[in-house]
Amino acid sequence: MKLILSNETPTALPKNWAAALLAVGAETLRTENSGAGLRPAGSIPRGLEISLTLTDNPGIYKLNREFRGVDRPTDVLSFPQFAAEEMIPAGATLGDIVISLPQMAAQALEYGHSQKREFCFLFVHGLLHLLGYDHEISAAAEEQQFDRQREVLAALGIMR
Repeated sequence: MKLILSNETPTALPKNWAAALLAVGAETLRTENSGAGLRPAGSIPRGLEISLTLTDNPGIYKLNREFRGVDRPTDVLSFPQFAAEEMIPAGATLGDIVISLPQMAAQALEYGHSQKREFCFLFVHGLLHLLGYDHEISAAAEEQQFDRQREVLAALGIMR
């Protein structure tokens, strides 16, 4: 997995967060390739590229309003390049994830865990959306996506 990171904020990320993102990405793709996820076993090729943009609340607010018609900031947005039923070609760009760093920091404080944990949670959440998960379609879909997020983070020891 190749991660293209763009930081539109003045906030510098701690160096170990990049390694954590790569680990979260690798674990997510590994578990999805096991056949336990939405896609058939082995159907996610190696060498995928993912774009991650870090922004502020006004930046994510604008995107949320423009692309989802939701008139408020949010924590993470995902823009998949493939539908859940589409085959993903090797070396493809899987999609784009946008995370609001101020919203991430506020949520970490609200939920009582580290910013690194919240950052990893938002990344896996966005990555699962790129792979076809959509927690907004039903209670069962929400449970499936949130269970997968917890599994990935727990496998890496990233706990609340």
